Amino acid sequence: MNKYHFDEIDVGRKEGFDIVISQEMMDSFRKITGDCNPLHNDIQFAVSQGYQNSVSYGMLTASFLSTLAGVYLPGMYSLIHSVSVDFVKPVIVGDELHVEGEVIEKDERFNTILLKVKITNGSNAKVVRGKMRIGVSK
Repeated sequence: MNKYHFDEIDVGRKEGFDIVISQEMMDSFRKITGDCNPLHNDIQFAVSQGYQNSVSYGMLTASFLSTLAGVYLPGMYSLIHSVSVDFVKPVIVGDELHVEGEVIEKDERFNTILLKVKITNGSNAKVVRGKMRIGVSK
């Protein structure tokens, strides 16, 4: 876990990590949220809709932005203020994802940083893009 304080973070800093969407994650997300849409839970249905496997929940994919902020950038001293995302392309169960954030702005009045975030799949296609405003301890 990174432990960047506000003064240690510069515009342009990037951090990221890789994760694979597993069936176990899908099952846990369904159990927590109650979302039983067959596109996410029935492989045959997903295939009938033109996908190779079940489609990951968009919010499961986006949830890794919490890991990005809380573990990587800035890490331990973070508090997410806002998240804005666009789901660009479906994520399929089994996809390997790369989650990345880049600091594009610092606001010293409120000790916040603005991250430009993106999540790409194993083919380097963007699946999620967005921005996060994160508070950072001094």
